[in-house]
Amino acid sequence: MDFTAVGKKIKELRKTSGLSQEELAHGICTQAQISKIEKGDVFPYASTLYQISQKLGVDVNYFFDIGMTPRLDYVQEVFQQLQILRRSVRYEEMMDIVRAEINNPLFMQNNKNLQLLLWHKGIYLYEVQRDLEKSVETLKKAIHLTHLKGKIMLERELEILLALGTIYFKEDIGKALEVFEEIKGHMELLPHLNDYTIKTRLYYNIARVLTRLNRIDESNKYCEDAIKWCLHKDSIYLLGELHYHTGYNLELLNKPQLAKEYMEKAIIVFELQQDNMHIGFIKNRIIELSALT
Repeated sequence: MDFTAVGKKIKELRKTSGLSQEELAHGICTQAQISKIEKGDVFPYASTLYQISQKLGVDVNYFFDIGMTPRLDYVQEVFQQLQILRRSVRYEEMMDIVRAEINNPLFMQNNKNLQLLLWHKGIYLYEVQRDLEKSVETLKKAIHLTHLKGKIMLERELEILLALGTIYFKEDIGKALEVFEEIKGHMELLPHLNDYTIKTRLYYNIARVLTRLNRIDESNKYCEDAIKWCLHKDSIYLLGELHYHTGYNLELLNKPQLAKEYMEKAIIVFELQQDNMHIGFIKNRIIELSALT
C-alpha cells in the first residue's frame, strides 16, 4: 500500500473542499493525526479512513485503489472512455479499447481492472456478435473476479449484473426479472450509493419487464418511485424515459388523457437533453392519443 499517494489525495480533496486540517479532523481524530496521514507517515484505521471519505464526499474504496494501483489515473481514463462509448452505443470503438488494453499489466495483474475490460467485452459479444452464451459467460466471469459468494455485491458488480439483466430482457423475460430482483436485494443492503443512477436504471428496467408481463400497476409503481428518486437527486437522467413509460402503461390501461399528459412531460425532459429522436416519436404518439380523447 502506497501511504504517500493516499495522503496526497486526502490533502488534495481537503483543499478542494475548502476544509482546514482541523475541520477535516473534527469528530474523527486529531488535527495532528490528519497531518501525519497527509504526509504519508501513518495510514489510518479503516474506520477513520471511512469517516474521512464521507466528509470528503468520495467512496472509501477510492483511497484503497490509489494505494494499491499504480497509474490509477490511466485506469480511470480508460474507464471513462469505455463508459462514454457504452452509453453512446459505440460498441466497436469500445471493443477496440478492450483489445488494446487486454495485455496491459495494469489490467491483467489487477482483478478489479481486468473486470472492467471483461464487463465491456461481454456487452460487445452480445450487442455486436449476438453470442448470448459467450456474453453471459464473460459477464459472470467478470463479476466473480471480485465478488465473494455470500457477500453483498459492490456497485461495480451490480452494474455488470444490470448489463446481464438488460441482455436477458431481450432473450428471456423471466431470467431478466430474476436478475433485476437479485440486484434490488443487494442494493437495499448497501449503506448508500455513490452512483445513484444504478437505482434509476434498475427501477426503469424492472418497470419495463413488468409491463412485458402485463403487470402494469406494479410497473407504474416502479416508474413513480424512480421519478421521485430522480427529483430527490436533482437529476434528469432517464426522467424522460420514465415519464414516457408511465404514459405507455396508462395507454395500455385505456387512459389516453393521462397517458398524453405523461408523454408531454417526457417531451419537456427530452427537449432539455436535445434528444430529437425521442421527441419526434413521442409527438406522433401524442397525436394518436389526442384522437382518442
